[in-house]
Amino acid sequence: MAIRNWTEVTEFVLSGLSSWPEMQPVIFGLVLAMYLVAVMGNALLVIVACSDPKLQTPMYFLLSQLSFIDMVLTTITVPQMLVHTLSVHRTISYNCCIIQLFFFMAVGSMEGHLLAVMAYDRYVAICDPLRYSTIVSHRLCLCITLTSWVVVSLNSLLYSVLVSHLTFCGNQVTHFFCDITALLQLSCTRPVVNEMLIFTEGVAVVVSPFFFILGSYARIGVAIARMHSVTALRKALSTCSSHILVVLLLYGSVIHMYLRPSSSYDLDQDRQVAIFYTVVTPMLNPLIYSLRNQEVKGALRRLFKKLCISGNFQPGSQLPRPTILYASV
Repeated sequence: MAIRNWTEVTEFVLSGLSSWPEMQPVIFGLVLAMYLVAVMGNALLVIVACSDPKLQTPMYFLLSQLSFIDMVLTTITVPQMLVHTLSVHRTISYNCCIIQLFFFMAVGSMEGHLLAVMAYDRYVAICDPLRYSTIVSHRLCLCITLTSWVVVSLNSLLYSVLVSHLTFCGNQVTHFFCDITALLQLSCTRPVVNEMLIFTEGVAVVVSPFFFILGSYARIGVAIARMHSVTALRKALSTCSSHILVVLLLYGSVIHMYLRPSSSYDLDQDRQVAIFYTVVTPMLNPLIYSLRNQEVKGALRRLFKKLCISGNFQPGSQLPRPTILYASV
């Protein structure tokens, strides 16, 4: 069966984000702008978290990992979509499609696991602050991160192998990348095994971090309710607000996309939701964490100051007169 599948379907044709030709330049410009903001914003957070001495804590290690994952997640799908937006031929080879599916599922699942670890970090910081440094360490975060990578990679490999053994009745994928729901729709027979795995093993790997996050915030809510200091209450809410917003953005779209019966799939609507969590969410995450975090903003100012000094420009010094600039040009 697998050999027959390889010989019959050698490539897939992706429909793209929209079938309206007049909208392609507009879509290209908007998606390109959001992609550049997402990549540069997340890259800047990674550089700041790794280089600033005051951010060498487990929480900012996890934040740098989240930013790295956002960069990879959006790069897996968006550059190809941008090329196809301005191209007549929107094909992707069978091998590349399966590889893209593997990396997209692995990296996307890893983001949920990281958010769960960050929720545990916030739980310990608020509910047991005196023992925070002994409970949450760099070594613990590194071990959990590596273990999560192994789990999500094996999970993604399982799905990729199962999809590669399907027999497809066509090669027209109603999506702008090789998403598992769109590929299952092309199967000649109902992929019962795949659907069962999505609602069993998939729930265990993808949704279990979400329930862990809910449990952590339930404990945090109890701790906050017992606080009598207004200052401590505001600090606790400020600590959690950015993380809660990112969790809602991610899991709101993921649950809508994957955790529902196949009979209710609307591939046109799924494409719109997919652009949200592949481009919009990675673009918003660095803005959320930088604009609402005083330590990150302070680190960005220190980085900017260091760059200015290395460029022989002191902040606050007088800029050259416009006439000199014009003369030099």
